[in-house]
Amino acid sequence: MPTNSSPPASRRWLGLTAIAAAQFVVIMDTSIIGVALPQMQSDLGFSQENLSWVFNAYVVAFGGLLLLGGKLSDLLGARKVFSAGWIILIIGSLTAGLAGNVGTELVGRAVQGAGAALIAPAALTMLMMLFGRNPRELTKAFALYGAAAPAGGTAGVFLGGLITEYASWEWVFYINIPIALIILAVTPSLMPAGKAAARSKIDLLGAITVTAGLGALVYAIVAAPVVGWGSAQTWLVLAAAAALLGGFLALQAKRREPLLRLGIFRTPNLGAANLAQLLLGAAWIPMWFFLNLYLQQVLGYSAFPSGAALLPMTTVVMIGMVVLAPRAIARFGPKNMTVVGLALLAAGMFWLSFARPDGSFAADVLPASLLAALGMSLAFIPTLGTAISAARPEEGGLASGIVNTSYQIGSAIGLAVMTAIAAAYGANNLGDPMALTDGFSAAFIGAAVVAVLGAVAAAVLMRSPTEAEPALDSNRR
Repeated sequence: MPTNSSPPASRRWLGLTAIAAAQFVVIMDTSIIGVALPQMQSDLGFSQENLSWVFNAYVVAFGGLLLLGGKLSDLLGARKVFSAGWIILIIGSLTAGLAGNVGTELVGRAVQGAGAALIAPAALTMLMMLFGRNPRELTKAFALYGAAAPAGGTAGVFLGGLITEYASWEWVFYINIPIALIILAVTPSLMPAGKAAARSKIDLLGAITVTAGLGALVYAIVAAPVVGWGSAQTWLVLAAAAALLGGFLALQAKRREPLLRLGIFRTPNLGAANLAQLLLGAAWIPMWFFLNLYLQQVLGYSAFPSGAALLPMTTVVMIGMVVLAPRAIARFGPKNMTVVGLALLAAGMFWLSFARPDGSFAADVLPASLLAALGMSLAFIPTLGTAISAARPEEGGLASGIVNTSYQIGSAIGLAVMTAIAAAYGANNLGDPMALTDGFSAAFIGAAVVAVLGAVAAAVLMRSPTEAEPALDSNRR
């Protein structure tokens, strides 16, 4: 990818720090509010059924707008879209923190998600601009970027507990503001401007259609465990999502300047890497979610010790991404490491399924979670790097939006399905450690199966660099 208006080489790594901070905040915002929910429910008047939409409003906006955010990065320049995303995130954070009722709170969370949908693909595009010409440095940059995600998730749990206990729930939103202001201040000097597309038009109808379709899909998935998978609402919304997404694809096939060039999926490895990212998210996020619940609802940990218990797993993920994954990819190739990583993730989750109602952290959680974390770190970097680097340089933002969408949609689908499986096996029986453990074990097994499917898909569909390069050169001509 070209390095248009890139800062000097000595400052690229400082730029990466801001890019990693973007990933940190985007992920932190999905986890930081968990501990604060009871106070928010009491102060704002949420019902038990509606409380989950404090999470879901963010996820729906984020997942639904990622493709548009990626396309805007290509059309307007990644740095402009990156900065605009932070401004929108500030507005959403202020709205959510100052909210005095349920409606305003959900609007604030949706605006936060919209800001994140601009930040995430633009950040990946600028990462490619800074490091795309040096494969060794690019792998290291992807590793540091990837490690920011588990760091953000764990920091969210810690900070949510500290802020809720010693300040008030509003500050779980206000904490974004100083981070955003710092990044906005350093962005002009550290980030490449990117080259805006000449005389290009935004496919507004396509943007509306795909955003509505993805939003409806995510909405149906996250609401299904509450209203029922067989309910009329679930099937009507899924049908609407299918119709909107089908209409979007038909539009893109006819447009001269489409939001999503459908031919991009003929790029070798791009589709396979996105499928692997989707299945990785569908396996990893449910494991992290139900492991939290096992620690708190079965082993009796409070929120803050539960976050501390996840630190070893987070440490392994960060070391794996920063130290192990780049070396392993250089030696064995991205395809092999994707297969091995997903297989290790599956093994770790299968091990977790043997957790006992009267178990302990040292015996039932620590070794299995470390194995799963190692697998995640080895699979995430090669699939992310392959999905981004396979695209044309001028479509880097679009490729970033697609891979982010794949992971987020996979996470939503995986969590919704595993939640339904856990409930079917007893996870709704609060206060019954045996039933809860049975439900969580079923979810761990289900997530392990998803990871196995990801490993098989990567083994069958991903190509080695030598196999992919001739077709890639042909695609770019």
